[in-house]
Amino acid sequence: MTVPTLMQNHQRKTYVTQLHKVYNELSQALMQYQTDKNAVNLTEAGLNSEAAFGVFLKKYFNVVQDCGQEMTPCFSNEYKKISGVNVAFSCTANCSVLASGAAIGTYHEIEAYGKKSIIAIPVDINGQKGPNILGRDAFFMLLFKNGVIDDMNVDPDVPPSKEAREKIAAGCFTDNSSEWHGCLSKILNDNWEMTY
Repeated sequence: MTVPTLMQNHQRKTYVTQLHKVYNELSQALMQYQTDKNAVNLTEAGLNSEAAFGVFLKKYFNVVQDCGQEMTPCFSNEYKKISGVNVAFSCTANCSVLASGAAIGTYHEIEAYGKKSIIAIPVDINGQKGPNILGRDAFFMLLFKNGVIDDMNVDPDVPPSKEAREKIAAGCFTDNSSEWHGCLSKILNDNWEMTY
């Protein structure tokens, strides 16, 4: 292996480690929230809107910067896809920076992506710092009522097959700037490795 290849592999592992950390912290906080509310799912616990997610975020995370409905300065003002085209990556509410340096927020309210979903969550694992590329340091996660955090076009009650995940992941690699999903699905399918 050449030195540049080793550096790329190391950087990819670093991105995945940071993503996994944010994913796990969010998952654990959601479980704690549901337990604290003695509820059977997140919507019964009261997590049913962008406003409710904002309250959850401030209670269960150390928010060091609150940008409200403004993407910047919590997130970068421009993101690209792996293909190099600009992407419609956006945070519309609860845009925040956590103590870990990750930027997190919300994009759409309940059921915008199906009856089982609660909200779309944009995440930039290192905040404004580069490379600001969807699938490298920026990801969209979908939060479902049962607490599952996954990608778009997923049934949270049944794990998708490898083939279904690969189909979902295709959105990560297209030149279509409005397709922002698929990158998380690819990483989940590849057992928390960035193979692209």
